[in-house]
Amino acid sequence: MMQQYGSNSYLFGGNAPYIEELYESYLDNPGSVSDNWRAYFDAMQHVPAVDGTDKPDVAHATVVASFAERAKQGPIRTISASADAEMGRKRVAATQLIAAYRYLGSRWANLDPLQRQERLAIPELDPTFYGFTDADMDIVFNISNTYFGTETSTLRDLLNSLRDTYCRSIGAEYMYVSDPTEKRWIQERLESTRSAPTLTVEKKKHILERLTAAEGLERYLHTRYVGQKRFSLEGGESFIVSLDETIQRGGEKGIQEIVIGMAHRGRLNVLVNTLGKMPQELFAEFEGKHGDDLPAGDVKYHQGFSSDITSPGGPVHLSLAFNPSHLEIVNPVVEGSVKARMERRGDKDGAQVLPILVHGDAAFAGQGVVMETLNLAQTRGYGTGGTVHIVINNQIGFTTSDPRDSRSTLYCSDVVKMIEAPVLHVNADDPEAVVFATQIALDYRVEFKKDIVVDIICFRKLGHNEQDTPALTQPLMYKKIAQHPGTRKVYADKLTAQGTIEAGEGDAMVKAYRDAMDAGKHTIDPVITNFKSKYAVDWLPFLNRKWTDAADTAVPMTELKRLAARITKVPDDFKVHALVEKVLNDRATMGRGELNLDWGMGEHLAYASLVSSGYTIRLTGQDAGRGTFVHRHAVLH
Repeated sequence: MMQQYGSNSYLFGGNAPYIEELYESYLDNPGSVSDNWRAYFDAMQHVPAVDGTDKPDVAHATVVASFAERAKQGPIRTISASADAEMGRKRVAATQLIAAYRYLGSRWANLDPLQRQERLAIPELDPTFYGFTDADMDIVFNISNTYFGTETSTLRDLLNSLRDTYCRSIGAEYMYVSDPTEKRWIQERLESTRSAPTLTVEKKKHILERLTAAEGLERYLHTRYVGQKRFSLEGGESFIVSLDETIQRGGEKGIQEIVIGMAHRGRLNVLVNTLGKMPQELFAEFEGKHGDDLPAGDVKYHQGFSSDITSPGGPVHLSLAFNPSHLEIVNPVVEGSVKARMERRGDKDGAQVLPILVHGDAAFAGQGVVMETLNLAQTRGYGTGGTVHIVINNQIGFTTSDPRDSRSTLYCSDVVKMIEAPVLHVNADDPEAVVFATQIALDYRVEFKKDIVVDIICFRKLGHNEQDTPALTQPLMYKKIAQHPGTRKVYADKLTAQGTIEAGEGDAMVKAYRDAMDAGKHTIDPVITNFKSKYAVDWLPFLNRKWTDAADTAVPMTELKRLAARITKVPDDFKVHALVEKVLNDRATMGRGELNLDWGMGEHLAYASLVSSGYTIRLTGQDAGRGTFVHRHAVLH
């Protein structure tokens, strides 16, 4: 670059006053001039002066003379005023290029295992949009506003770093986050690693084992229980890897309880391979040998489960919430359960309890309860310290595979932008990238106590259920799916090529899992059978009971009168609004037996009798303290 400008730039004539002014600025503060001029002036300090002596030329009075002398020697390798302005423009352009990849790089990311996604034309991601040419690729820019591990970089290396970070298997959306601390945190996690994890051999083998278990269960059920509905996870096996990583890393970070809400897809897989439900119990349900006491005859892919499993940080209690066919209705149930567990533990910010919500792509974009629940995420009364959302994005939902027909947003996850939750879109065929995205998600939630989304873009090998034939409406998509070898094989072949596993070791894992299924057992059993947390609820008194069984709920009259006096007494120095004062006086009269109870007083006595017996009461909703129609006044302001 310096040679280019040296052929037509002279430090004399009309340029001299401009350069003298630059030199003045340099002497006052070297950082005030551009990198190129600073380097030149630094060198000029140590060249022979005009008078022939070999001493630094620092006297300001000799600057112009020095330039004149140098001009006699011919062209100088430095930058003219116009060239310096052009270089300044290119520095700005380099900064704009960095911002463009941070904002828009996800749209060029390689996210679709089926390679069907059309790569949109995004001029801002092309260097030519900013006037760069091939001749500019070796210009060195200051990139101290990035986390690529170097202060300076050629344009070529910068471009490679940006594409590696934002356009490979992970597409990150986070620049709409308004908190600069959170934004920098995400940038550092992504850019310092180029969005690629560093994994041990043991970790890679564990990932392959989880993929083998996920695929193995589905294929076993498919051959043993032909045609039975199970909402197979095939095509989305990386979800089990993501869930496993969330739980294990969460345990390491101090999480002791996790409540999971999810719909049908992959639920049986989670029950067996994550929560440790014994396979023979699942087989008994398929064979109709289990007892079903639920009055509505609920099905196996609606049912919940709980267990305690091992993690690097100690036991973690897992609860999978029951969920009916209205897929996302479980969201507020999970958040409420988590809130109750936080209260029970005195866990104010969710350091010990974690909600995980698993969504399908169509339901996440399409059901209003998603937005309603997100709306409460950062409120004081309902916040649970952030939720990890995992989307099993099979790109077809029920039967609609063209996003132009299924939603009005680019991504199914765009609803979370209302609370500025970051989204990490990830290609399910790259399970290591899935692990990395999950690690960032869990760490972000722990660090900032806010929601974050891992959008696992995968496919659905079979129909909506196993009795459906999707090729009727998606023939091209399912032609591609039929040709796909499966994520487990793709990853096993990759590890074999790397030398991480021996040839045939992946197939041996498949056989071992199938042998375990034949025996009705696990290959790896994570469940702790002899552990009981002090916060666990004892359900034994409620087992084998019917909800219609009689129960004695009476409270002695003397106790009711005592409670009535307590809840209607106001401190002497507290002036109550006239209308509220009348309500309280009437209720005090009711409490003495001088007036019939109304519904509001009956409600108060019910709450009071529970609280006085050691139970906690939580009322939620708008104006819960005073009551929707001013009937309660359990709280006085």
